[in-house]
Amino acid sequence: MKLRRARHTVIVALALLGGACSSSGPGISHGTGGAPGPGAGGTSAGGGSVGTGGSDGGMSGGVGGAMGSGGRLGSGGTLAGTSVAGGQPGSGGTSSTNGSGGRVASGGSSGADAGRDIAAGNGGTTSAGDGGGASAGCGSATTTSPCSKSGTKCSLDVSGTTRTYYVQLPTSYTSSKQYPVVFQFHPMGGTAEMALNEYGISKGLPDAIYVTPQGLVSASPGSDAGSPGWPNTGGQDIAFTKAMLADVQGKYCVDNARIFSVGFSYGGMMSFAIGCEMGDVFRAIAPMSGALYSDFNCKGTGHAIAMWGSHGLSDNVVPIADGRSARDKILQQNHCGTTTAPIDPSPCVSYQGCDSGYPVTWCEFDGTHQPPSFGTSAITAFFKSF
Repeated sequence: MKLRRARHTVIVALALLGGACSSSGPGISHGTGGAPGPGAGGTSAGGGSVGTGGSDGGMSGGVGGAMGSGGRLGSGGTLAGTSVAGGQPGSGGTSSTNGSGGRVASGGSSGADAGRDIAAGNGGTTSAGDGGGASAGCGSATTTSPCSKSGTKCSLDVSGTTRTYYVQLPTSYTSSKQYPVVFQFHPMGGTAEMALNEYGISKGLPDAIYVTPQGLVSASPGSDAGSPGWPNTGGQDIAFTKAMLADVQGKYCVDNARIFSVGFSYGGMMSFAIGCEMGDVFRAIAPMSGALYSDFNCKGTGHAIAMWGSHGLSDNVVPIADGRSARDKILQQNHCGTTTAPIDPSPCVSYQGCDSGYPVTWCEFDGTHQPPSFGTSAITAFFKSF
């Protein structure tokens, strides 16, 4: 299967992006040097290196930087399905459909359309995709996060595995106000610490709760061994996402109609997986240089979800064909047509005919495996539109 082979192509190069990327201002800049090495069962990427230095006030790869051209690693890696059981009942309430931690309090009811408020009752909530509402944490005495600073993570046990993450609250956080939540997923070989500031969304959207998780180090043989990422084996990373969201919803005041995900490379792949598996919970995703490597089982028949996506035309780490395939699954979920219209910033386009409230913006730009220079500002504006 092409996607399974392509997933292994990405591993060495993505590990470089996690290890060789350095923060520059609000975005990310690819550091100098670094070349992908050979992978077991395949051939090494030929001579590629990460572009030098570049930054553009947001997320920009080094000028002219390209990962090794044509490198292909051995095939054989597979991922299990990512279907995980849904929401939990709230105090005195009933569980929501497929909602991660989504709750309907007694006396309330979930809405059928996005943006419909849940009836008040015991602070209960419903999942974002099927109606808004305040989370159980609204009104809570908890107004600070114990894992808001680099080096001090929160942890959860997810099916016997300890998973770690950061939760950053707005500086003026109050439990009487509902806040959007933005999940930030790091690239292959990266860290949650790196992703705290990697995407720069918080500068333009400071009044939000930011959840930044750490990927697991792969124990499987092959090129991804020892590199943190989001393989989502057996649905483990979707389960982790659901657990984090439920924890945040229970402790803090979350606007369940505005839950977002952003990520580059493997982080973009995880954002695509969320779009496929948790469209009834998340409002929008913003995958950059992503594919379906974190969710090969995506059928394109899930709940509609808004998307802003980008991919470099010369990406030789994650082939643009794989990015387009992932995009097409979201287009299918949103019942979009094939006609597009130009939208700012150029060269982005907006697909026409999508379900009302679930736009799809797609940006193919002249570049390699890197976030576009306009990524930070465009994604921030997209999230703020909801």
